Amino acid sequence: MEILKEQYQKEVVPALMKKFNYKSVMEVPKLDKIVINIGLGDVKENPKDLENAIKDLEQITGQSHWKRY
Repeated sequence: MEILKEQYQKEVVPALMKKFNYKSVMEVPKLDKIVINIGLGDVKENPKDLENAIKDLEQITGQSHWKRY
């Protein structure tokens, strides 16, 4: 996550300041929390889909899963 934060501060913030004519860095919107959610309606019929979805999310986010039932 630190890489994305650095990229946001170095690339996105200056671009937003230029595009919207912000005078201060404090005017630029900040990202507090990013939530990734997926729907798995057919898990009861195909339980292997849950494991595949977990693996996909781990690759996308770089974080391990936390199962909540």
